[in-house]
Amino acid sequence: MAKKRVGGGRSKTQQAAKFLGVSVLAGAVLAGIALPAAGALGLAAKTSVQGFDDIPANLRTPPLSQRTTILDADGGEIAKVYSRDRTVVGLKGMSPYIQQAIVAIEDARFYKHGAIDLKGILRAVNKNAQSGGVAQGASTLTQQYVKNVFIEEAGDNPDKVAQATQQTIGRKVKELKYAIQLEEKLGKRKILQNYLNITFFGEQAYGVEAAAQRYFSKPAKDLSLEESALLAGIVQSPSRYDPVNHLHEATVRRNTVLRRMADLKDITRAQADAAAARPIQLKVSRPQNGCITAGSGAGFFCDYVREVLLNDRTFGTTREIRSQRWNEGGLTIRTTLDPQTQKSIQASLSKHVYDDDPVAAAATVVQPGTGKILGMGQSRPYGFGTNQTQINLSVNHSMGGGAGYQPGSTFKPVIAAAALEQGTSPYQQYPSPYKMPYPSPVQTCTGEWQGHDSAENENPQEHGPYAMKEATAKSVNTYYVQLISDMGICPAVKMAEKMGIQRADGKPLKQVPSMALGGQEMSPLTMAGAYATFANEGTYCSPVAIESITDAQGRSLKVPQTSCHNAMSKKTADTVNTLLKGVVEDGTGKEAGLQGRDSAGKTGTTDNRYAAWFVGYTPNAAGAVWVGDPRHQRQMYNITIGGVAHDKVYGADTPGPIWRDAMSGALAGRPAPALPTVPIDDPAGGDGDKNQGQDKPKPNPGHGGDNKPGGGWHLPGFPDILGGLNGGW
Repeated sequence: MAKKRVGGGRSKTQQAAKFLGVSVLAGAVLAGIALPAAGALGLAAKTSVQGFDDIPANLRTPPLSQRTTILDADGGEIAKVYSRDRTVVGLKGMSPYIQQAIVAIEDARFYKHGAIDLKGILRAVNKNAQSGGVAQGASTLTQQYVKNVFIEEAGDNPDKVAQATQQTIGRKVKELKYAIQLEEKLGKRKILQNYLNITFFGEQAYGVEAAAQRYFSKPAKDLSLEESALLAGIVQSPSRYDPVNHLHEATVRRNTVLRRMADLKDITRAQADAAAARPIQLKVSRPQNGCITAGSGAGFFCDYVREVLLNDRTFGTTREIRSQRWNEGGLTIRTTLDPQTQKSIQASLSKHVYDDDPVAAAATVVQPGTGKILGMGQSRPYGFGTNQTQINLSVNHSMGGGAGYQPGSTFKPVIAAAALEQGTSPYQQYPSPYKMPYPSPVQTCTGEWQGHDSAENENPQEHGPYAMKEATAKSVNTYYVQLISDMGICPAVKMAEKMGIQRADGKPLKQVPSMALGGQEMSPLTMAGAYATFANEGTYCSPVAIESITDAQGRSLKVPQTSCHNAMSKKTADTVNTLLKGVVEDGTGKEAGLQGRDSAGKTGTTDNRYAAWFVGYTPNAAGAVWVGDPRHQRQMYNITIGGVAHDKVYGADTPGPIWRDAMSGALAGRPAPALPTVPIDDPAGGDGDKNQGQDKPKPNPGHGGDNKPGGGWHLPGFPDILGGLNGGW
């Protein structure tokens, strides 16, 4: 008896025997990797017992990459995304014909041999010797499965794929070791199931379920005899036997599989002949991969969901891991997207702004109190062609968006809320001249701002004195310049932060008085979420896009939750509701008002009309609409948008109607609760919501800021259609 070394290792005799066995085994492998017999001569020099032992004891079998499915809030499919299109099914989910066909053509002795088929190796060696080349291989189905595991682990890395498929003795020996292990561990049926789920069937289909759907638009369990034979035949050369592009070659190969099945008595000769006589009947389902395939303009929302997952460490410690999980994890992601809202947003955008217009539009709607994103769309479709874009114009740069857009006067309600929280009365009046320098110095969070900038209103006829309600309805710039100067910039910055407002480029808010006029770039999602605070009695809830996620095994995963906190008192929020109801009822936003339900909002237009906005809300939805040039180059003068010619574009005449139509459809058939408000009387003693009619009207030949050019009338104490300058009028 051979003696062991101290410590329990193998004796020299055992090591020698093992080395000899490995060498003989590797020599037999040559038939399966198409190397000349002379290649075995160097084997002894290159292979050692220690090298064989260095192969890890257990085959690493990463979870098979599967497609991820993104659903809307009602469970409808938005899109599928995948690196490899695959749906894993058990043998019960596969037709018996496909199981028989794949064994017949790939490894007829599968159920008779172990991990290595010595008869097959000898047959291959003899066949190859007779042909003088490589006429036949000898890899068993188990060996092929192991090879596919190596390829799967390599993923999309070309270098790793090359290593996994290289024709070397070392790789083949490694493959054999794991094949032996798997035969003992899994058994034949499990190996067959795994093989049919991992192997490539061409046309981007991995696994038999994806292949059945791709070629025949049916599940694998319903495959017929001839369909199964066709799929089994593809595996040897997915490009050569692709029935979509090479029908004749695929037919010949299918019939070869049928004859082989008859030879093995899996089917009768009559069945094989009948199946071979039938022409191939494809019902091809084209690959539907990625957010680009989403309907109703939901591709940008789908892309936002992807960014949420890629940026959240909940889904993996590195971005690479998170990306792999998105593309390969077989996740089912149920989102917050409301299909009714999404369809209405996209219909409104398509109606008012054409995809080939010189400017674009984007809109986002969120739910107050939950932060759920109900809809997100834009006028230029998601894609790579002409008049298409992959940039999500609704979100911040870090989430796949652009640099953002100045919100203009839609920022004024934030300043009003900050002032009201500081104790400023809504009856506070300022002279509000047509034009004035910014007061200087003005207190900031860290010191004082000093400068010599000036602000002006839309036209010389627009001057005060004004109180807060009328100044908001008319969007009077010089009123808000004085308001922020009296209050100080720091309360405005802190209020903006509490309302979730941040610059689209991720930089801190600049502490300058001009922030009152919306001079810093924001995204529509940011503005919609901020205005939802007013609708939610002063409580801000961060936007969320995901309701739930389950993995390929049906297990629930942790998802990001909204974070809610109080940003202002209910009284302040209710007061802002009153101010902004005045905008849509009698101010610059009349064209955005909704029929039959309470709404509030604010128009905005930037310097030189690079952008125009409307941001508004009801108790159950808040939405922001932006119109402009994403490149910040085209000024909106003398421009045609959606077939309508404009001398100047205002927040009221293009974003306003988009918002109105989008919200009307989104809320159709849904409750219409009232917005809580507080009474704000006219400073002269009347009710600001009623026509005082005590003074004679004065002619106003000027222009309405966020409305169309005017020539209307000004009734003191009654908001008219005038607007302001700088940030939205």
